[in-house]
Amino acid sequence: MFRILVVEDDDNTRKLMCAVLKQQGFAPLQAEDGRAALALMEREHVDLVVLDVMMPGMDGYALTRELRLAWKHLPILMVTAKQESADKRMGFLVGTDDYMVKPVDEEEMVLRIRALLRRSQIASEQKIVMGAVALDYNAFTVTGHGMEIILPQKEFQLLFKLMAYPGMVFTRMQLMEEIWGPEADISDHTLNVHISRLRERFQGWEEFEIATIRGVGYKGVRNV
Repeated sequence: MFRILVVEDDDNTRKLMCAVLKQQGFAPLQAEDGRAALALMEREHVDLVVLDVMMPGMDGYALTRELRLAWKHLPILMVTAKQESADKRMGFLVGTDDYMVKPVDEEEMVLRIRALLRRSQIASEQKIVMGAVALDYNAFTVTGHGMEIILPQKEFQLLFKLMAYPGMVFTRMQLMEEIWGPEADISDHTLNVHISRLRERFQGWEEFEIATIRGVGYKGVRNV
């Protein structure tokens, strides 16, 4: 059973989120602020953290920085009332894995948590297997159809990202920021070129494909 730490200073919101998580089969833990969360993390195993940004004392940005120092691969879902792009950008810069804006849709929260946990498991194993095809993050290789193809780093990371979340639509901005970094000076053209190269390399490989979502971005599709 996955242990989910909810860090939220509003008692009612925190208790509601924990009740929803418990109903969905998770084991929720609670902390009312950043300091309490860090103290709890020192004595309890936690699989994922859901944290609010606006908290007294240590806010969510500061807490995320602290968590990243000690728990590099811990999945973090940031929840906030702030909707500005700059706020989301700051969240990703300090190390959050995903971001939700209040009021939180409970079903969406659970779906995002499950996706982050799947990603965490894939990241720890460093491999994605799709039928007879395997993506190995340690070697940047794609093996299948009697071949082992070594990809350039960015191409591999892009393919791995899409196939780690089959069916999930990523905007162009999300992919550019996660693969090249939020400070990288690149354009849509760079992303499009990498997508085109991947499609050319794996043309005819029926196990997976990269689908274009017109006007939005891309999604990975697994056929096995």
